[in-house]
Amino acid sequence: MADPSDAPHRLVAPAIVGRDGELRLAVDAVTAAPALVVVAGEAGIGKTRLVGELAAAAARSGRRPLLGRCHALREPFPLGPVIEAVRGLGDSLGELELSPVAGALRPFLPELAHVLPPAPDALGDRAAERHRVFRGFVEVFAALGPAVLILEDLHWAEAQTGDFAGYLLAEALPELSVVVTYRPESADPRVRALAAGLPSGTALADVALTPLGPPEVGALAASIIGVDAVSEEFASYLSERTSGLPFAVEELVALLQERGTLVQRRGGGWARRALDELDVPTRIRDSVLERVARLGGPARQVVEAAAVLQVPVPLSLLVATAPLDRAAALPAVGEALDSGVLAEHGDDIGFRHPLAAQAVYENLAGPRRLLLHDRAATVLAASARAPAGQLAHHLRHADRPHEWVAAAERAAEQAFELSNDAEAVRILEDVLRHGPATPERRGRLAVLLGEAAVEAGRALDAADLLGAVLAEELPAPVRGELRFRLGALLYHAGTDVLRAHRLFADAVADLDHRPDLKAWAMVVLGIPMAGDGDLAEHRAWLQRALTVVPEIPDRMFQAFLLGKIAMVQLPTGDPAWRATAERVERQTGGDPRHRRELNAYWSIGTQATYAGHHALAERLLTAGLTAAAGGDGTRADTRMERSLRAGLVLLRYCQGSWDGLADDAAVLMDELAGNPRARVDGEAAAACLALARGDLDGAAAALTAAVGLVDELSGFDVLPIPAAALFRLAVARGEAESVLGRADRLLATAEPKGVLAPSVRALPAVAEALVTAGRPDDAEQTVRSFAARLDGLDAPLAPAVLAHADGFVRLGAGDPDAAAARFAAAARLYAPLRAPYEAAQARELAATARLTSSPPAPDAGAELLAALAAYRELGAEWDAGRATATARRHGLPVPARHRGGRRGYGSQLSPREREVAELAAKGRTNKEIAAELYLSVNTVARHITTSMRKLGVRSRAAIAHRLDQN
Repeated sequence: MADPSDAPHRLVAPAIVGRDGELRLAVDAVTAAPALVVVAGEAGIGKTRLVGELAAAAARSGRRPLLGRCHALREPFPLGPVIEAVRGLGDSLGELELSPVAGALRPFLPELAHVLPPAPDALGDRAAERHRVFRGFVEVFAALGPAVLILEDLHWAEAQTGDFAGYLLAEALPELSVVVTYRPESADPRVRALAAGLPSGTALADVALTPLGPPEVGALAASIIGVDAVSEEFASYLSERTSGLPFAVEELVALLQERGTLVQRRGGGWARRALDELDVPTRIRDSVLERVARLGGPARQVVEAAAVLQVPVPLSLLVATAPLDRAAALPAVGEALDSGVLAEHGDDIGFRHPLAAQAVYENLAGPRRLLLHDRAATVLAASARAPAGQLAHHLRHADRPHEWVAAAERAAEQAFELSNDAEAVRILEDVLRHGPATPERRGRLAVLLGEAAVEAGRALDAADLLGAVLAEELPAPVRGELRFRLGALLYHAGTDVLRAHRLFADAVADLDHRPDLKAWAMVVLGIPMAGDGDLAEHRAWLQRALTVVPEIPDRMFQAFLLGKIAMVQLPTGDPAWRATAERVERQTGGDPRHRRELNAYWSIGTQATYAGHHALAERLLTAGLTAAAGGDGTRADTRMERSLRAGLVLLRYCQGSWDGLADDAAVLMDELAGNPRARVDGEAAAACLALARGDLDGAAAALTAAVGLVDELSGFDVLPIPAAALFRLAVARGEAESVLGRADRLLATAEPKGVLAPSVRALPAVAEALVTAGRPDDAEQTVRSFAARLDGLDAPLAPAVLAHADGFVRLGAGDPDAAAARFAAAARLYAPLRAPYEAAQARELAATARLTSSPPAPDAGAELLAALAAYRELGAEWDAGRATATARRHGLPVPARHRGGRRGYGSQLSPREREVAELAAKGRTNKEIAAELYLSVNTVARHITTSMRKLGVRSRAAIAHRLDQN
């Protein structure tokens, strides 16, 4: 039997107890990279011990473990555990083969800057900078070889750490496994959802730790004491008093050892008297405090200082905070470590568990706490690299309010610069509510809060604070910026748009020192839905903005704002949009590189699609996507790339380029899950395509959902596209009356919302619904009224659409010949606009009207068959079926069709598959092919897999040879 005297002061069991199954599951996962291991459980349950054993097992298998922890005391620096993990590599980081993008990590790892590539040029865009930092860290992890990244206590993680963990897992680095631990009840939803979106091929181990049962508690106690077993009675007692928490068991057993009440009886039992005398409170608090009380005076001072400091710190900081002279300090620290109350964390010293630190801190008398916070603040302030968040925390609790405000302002600025927006918001709200400051400083802090709150999605929380500060006496420049920021908060929240409009208007006069904000405010004032002014007033604001834009020193921001101006001008039909768009293309040379330039191309390109400027839309969106998918160190963030792809998906629907579109839209919608605003174009395209393909039930559900989503997001500019399809479906099902209310609202709001140019798309479907519902006079009035409102506007679809809609009016008036002429005119007008689906519909309608005239027009049959051929070429099975039925009713010979509408290629490559295969044969990567063909990388991968199967080859290298043979 083991002798307990072998480990008289042991606090931690030499081997993990009661977790064999969980450990095996985790080890199996990390050795089958790529993998994610999620270790979840309440405080004190043993998460740290499990991952410690896991790290050791990974190291034995040749995988390098990297450990980073989150702490309850937050710092302005985001990505804390990731930085800690990489910092642990030390100078060996310089041995890795890293690309220039890793230079973006220099601000986060200043002590390792000498081994990192040079810092890249600033991008001038916070989202792009953040994305580049993410890529830099991924670059490091990819270069490590077999490794295990352990991120502990993610329930304390700020937003960027959770975002980065998701980004890293999406990359699925083949030799990296990721382990995360957190308390489920406290973790952010994005942390809890990490396992939900894992790429195919990434292993997942979900390890939920639960309290130990009495047998495991007994085994843990025996292991700590150093005996083979304890009695069942003692194990049950410990289990009851600790609720099965391993950390509580360790603390309680350590306390009993220090009391000297652990008396082993011959035969391995425990004296009944000893159990009866164990009057120990449950869990941890009192056992920790009693163990601290047993330390000598200097050691207690060290422990109390560690409790106030909260996080592990260097020895010098701990001793200076206590405070102790060197002669007393080193023995005192040694006693605290030997007792197990404190532990070494690399080069730092702190508590083994935050619960123990909290117990000691809460037991300190108020004056003692204040004194220790004061010492900590003084020592930190003298440090060359004082952590800004810790310094601000200690100054506040040391009752040094003015110094706290100054330190908190620096911490908030640092947090905002590093895109840790939620932490900046937390600090600033705290200071504005509780800190003493002059009105000018409060105004400055409120301005920063307004900017950070928009980025962090906390607009409603901050608006009241900004409003209160705005009521104070502020210098004019600060007042102007604060009005702008408060207006932006209200505008983004959508809660009080009219007040936001007034704030923007009032801000303009005080923003001469900030032409960027001045022009931006004018752009918002130029949006018709932003206020209640007339269209001429909004256009005047946009013209004023155009005169201010050249004063903005940042040319990339100039391009961004010009894009927004054109985005507003386009749907209103303002002809000035062309000059604005030309300025953007001229300024960027037709080759956008910066994210703000990409945003300008996306803004103009999507609105050009809605309004029917299809050729321009294709040029801008494809140029933007080509740049966004470049992968040469200047690539924009994934969000921008997906937005551009979403715009192109809708454009492809409008242009009738439907080959592979349904698959591309489905992949994109999966990638954009959880981001409804970015999904809206793709949702609309997919729903409309479902109708054209003939899936009427699926289309009804999809169109209803798409229209509902667009309504919810106030997407008045894109609404006419899915709404028109929904109206056509209702008419086909004999339910025209059901959509008339929605149709009236759509057209009635087109002018007030500034979307006349795109709204014309719905006019033919509205006219058809009114005529079908027996309201031909209303149809005529609607078309005439809308035509008058379009007079003088730049709306390229208007001539074709008005002819198309007027055709239904003529049908309602009982004049099929006149209707046929109008439909035929519409078909001709649609053709040069690259709107083949609408052209085919108009051609079918013209032919059908001529077939029903008396006598039928001689060329009507040929026209109907031409429309049928166009439908088949598009893959519009629903329309093709209708045209086929019409042709057969009139005795026309219908050409045989391929089964299922679109041609089935069987074992032969489809045109798209051949196109992809030929590029792959030339050595292009999937990413390069995706950029060239404007597809997603996933779609390219699917085409290559299918092509290899059809060609009977097993490698990309063999594709070229087999294509040559064919």
